[in-house]
Amino acid sequence: MSLDLALNIARSGLAAVQRGLAQNAQNVANADTAGYTRKAVAQEALVADGRPMGLRTAEARRDVDAALAVRLDASRAAAAGAAAREGLLSGVEAAHGTGNGDGLADALAGLRNGLIALRGAPAEAGKQMAALEGARGVAEGLNRLSDAIGAARQRAQDGIVDEVASANAALREIAGLTLKIKNGGDGGTASLEDRRDLAVARLSESVEVRAVRRPGGDLLLVARGGVVLPLDPDRDALATSGATVRPGASFASGTLPGVTLNGIDVTGQIGGGRLGEFVALRDNTLPRYQAEADVLAATVAGRLDAQGLRLFTDADGAVPDPATAYAGGAQVGFAGHVRLNPAVEADPALLRDGTHAVAGSAGGPTAFAPNPAGGPAGFTTLLNRVLDHGLGAEASAGAPWPAIRTSGLGPDGTLASPFAAPPGLEGYAARLAAAQTGDRAAATEARTGAEALRGVLEEKFGQRSGVDPDAEMAAMVQLQNAYAANARVLGTVQSMWDSLLSAVR
Repeated sequence: MSLDLALNIARSGLAAVQRGLAQNAQNVANADTAGYTRKAVAQEALVADGRPMGLRTAEARRDVDAALAVRLDASRAAAAGAAAREGLLSGVEAAHGTGNGDGLADALAGLRNGLIALRGAPAEAGKQMAALEGARGVAEGLNRLSDAIGAARQRAQDGIVDEVASANAALREIAGLTLKIKNGGDGGTASLEDRRDLAVARLSESVEVRAVRRPGGDLLLVARGGVVLPLDPDRDALATSGATVRPGASFASGTLPGVTLNGIDVTGQIGGGRLGEFVALRDNTLPRYQAEADVLAATVAGRLDAQGLRLFTDADGAVPDPATAYAGGAQVGFAGHVRLNPAVEADPALLRDGTHAVAGSAGGPTAFAPNPAGGPAGFTTLLNRVLDHGLGAEASAGAPWPAIRTSGLGPDGTLASPFAAPPGLEGYAARLAAAQTGDRAAATEARTGAEALRGVLEEKFGQRSGVDPDAEMAAMVQLQNAYAANARVLGTVQSMWDSLLSAVR
């Protein structure tokens, strides 16, 4: 081996060690940086005609488990989506009360108790007012629940707009980074890939995606449902618009905007993440909640009205017929504007006397005539009808009320309650509250589970692809030893050159 060759080999070794030490130092310095993955400088021994020619160092490379990264992104989508669902449903749960006697079923029980007390002393003004306040509690409870559902649905609509904007920003960033990676951008492709993975992680929280890495630095993003998300740094891929959500508005009818991808509607295809949950809440869960509250309000008002007591009405003094179809009917939004009949508020004695006559019908309520002016102060006919039948399971003796509607719900009539409706109003109100508050509990459980899984996967990913400072320091010691060995070779070669030059002189 010539002295020149030995010198070149030692010099290439020193250069490789320097690059390795610099990379180790960078790894240690970024050990706690979000999204940073460990990088190593690959080295290759150069050999020509069986003779060593030194070392060649390549660009720093990441060592990332792609399958684990995909699972981690999916867990991020699940955790973000469950948290969004939990947050919106918490407001609805609060409107149902704490469960300590302040729910809709309790309000209906309070109305029943007030009427029972009034039946014992029909002429007593104090008991009339107490029964009226019980009725007010029912109307206010329905209003409060409807308002909470409407507010949550509006938040879901606004969330769709926000998440589409966030997804577009992430897609633009991913597209720009992908172009730089494919073109060998400044700063090394490994650092660019770290930044791209962070952008994919943010995108996954908005929309669940699977990132498929291709040769040459290219990337394919596939959303749940098989929708391929295009990468273009110069334009937004997704689009939607803002809207004011009303009880009768729906995406199916075109009164609420959808989400489009390059002009093609994909509202029902993109799922997972916050965007998927907001769409599901706006178009399915919350419209069903609204319909259930409206059905309860219409059924309470309709059953009492059928007995001769128009206690609850809309702003026009009308009472929706609970037997008619929900979609497009007068029941839509009724829970939000149901109120006490102004005539009964002005004259609480109507709780004893009745507000109107009932003709009676086969299989329905029997005939009723209100207590006339100057009639008996102890009139209890109406109170008996309301307590035994209006708030009971039968319209009249042996004639059960029609089943409370649990299907054909929602603005377009395509939704259904997940429970069977009991015949009584209090039982239905209790089951409605249990189903709706149970959804929040399920969302909390889902979020807890998803966050726990995400934590486990993040730990595994950190162990597999993150920086271990102890391992980096050990590698630095090895590199320092290699540096010293190459330095000794250089020193020896230098001494030999000096000896040769002295001999020549």
